This record gives sequence, C-alpha cells and structure tokens, in this order.
Amino acid sequence: MITVHHLENSRSQRVLWLLEELQLPYDVRRYERDRRTMLAPPELKQVHPLGKSPVIEDGVQEDGGDAGDGGRRRVIAETAAIVEYLVEKADGRLGPGAHRDSVLRYRHFLHYAEGSLMPPLLVKLVLSRVPLFGKAAQRRIQPMIDVHLDFVEAELASRPWFAGDSFTAADVMMSFPLEAARARAGLDRSRPATIDWLDRIHSRPAYQSALAKGGPYAYA
Repeated sequence: MITVHHLENSRSQRVLWLLEELQLPYDVRRYERDRRTMLAPPELKQVHPLGKSPVIEDGVQEDGGDAGDGGRRRVIAETAAIVEYLVEKADGRLGPGAHRDSVLRYRHFLHYAEGSLMPPLLVKLVLSRVPLFGKAAQRRIQPMIDVHLDFVEAELASRPWFAGDSFTAADVMMSFPLEAARARAGLDRSRPATIDWLDRIHSRPAYQSALAKGGPYAYA
C-alpha cells in the first residue's frame, strides 16, 4: 500500500489526484502547517530528512518488487520523481503517447512546472509578505511571470492537453503552478485557453475525489 504524506494547501494534492486517476490503492497521512510560519511541521522530518511534502512510502521486496505492507518501505520525495514512479507502477498509464513530439512535450512539462514556472510564483508570494518594498518588487517580478503565462496560453491554444490530444501526468504536474497563478499572479480569462484547461481538470471525477481525501486546498 502506498502512503502519501500530505501537507494541506501544498503540491502534494497533485499526488493524491494522480493516484485517483491511476486507481492505485493508497492511504493519506495529513499534516497541518504551522499557523505562524505556514511551514511544514517537524514530524515530516521523521519521514524524509528534508521535512517536505509530498513524500510517499511504498512497500517493496528485497528484489525491488511490490510487497504490499510487508518488507521494507521505499521513500520517495519530489513531485516529479513521485509522478514518474507512480506512472511506471501503473504500467505506463497517463505517461506520454507513442509519438516522439508527444514524448518530448510530456517530458518538458513534467519538469517545467517546478523548474521554470513555479520559482517566480514563489518569489512573488514571498514578496507579498515583505512590508514597504514588497509591492514595488512584486511589480518587477510580474512581467517575468507573464512571459510564462503567455507561453502556457499559446501551448494550450494549440492542443487540448499539455502533451497532446490526451490527458497525461504532465497535466497533473502543471496544475499546482497554474492554480497558484490564478490565485495570486494575474491569471484570468484574458488567457481563455488556460482557464478552460483549469476548468476541465477541476471537473474531473478523480480531481474531486482527491480533494475530498486531501482536505483543505486553497487553489481548486
């Protein structure tokens, strides 16, 4: 059985959603943020030294095969690594299509979400909590975010999903930064293809089921 160490209002909501889409059995251990610092609680360091979420545990045999709840526990951190692990565990479901261009787009967006799109959004969030000079600094970071949002809009205007004509795990990865952008970085209906994509993922039954199991999530 897979265990998801899930922090409220965090990237780990994507892991729950992917598990629901893949119909893999799992359980959830919820963690609440510190109400003063909004950081993850220290208990997560007992699972992984970085003390971050998402983290999953999966039972494996000594030869690497599945062992249910017996045998040793494999601990995996980092969202993209978890996504790749789960897609592989599900025999490639929601992985890239057979066409080479689809494979390359899938790989790109799987890593673009955290590697390029999320950093300026995180900077904007931090700046929003800085008194005096924070607002001025935010105005300087917004054009950088707009470059990314324009890129995403152009991509989604050309096809229904990030990797191609079919929904994949790349769409799961892209959900959190775009939900965050909608909440605090100017993503609105002036970029209709992106908003339509968000509306479509939010209407998926697996997404709704993951919300019910994950608890508070501000960006849905």
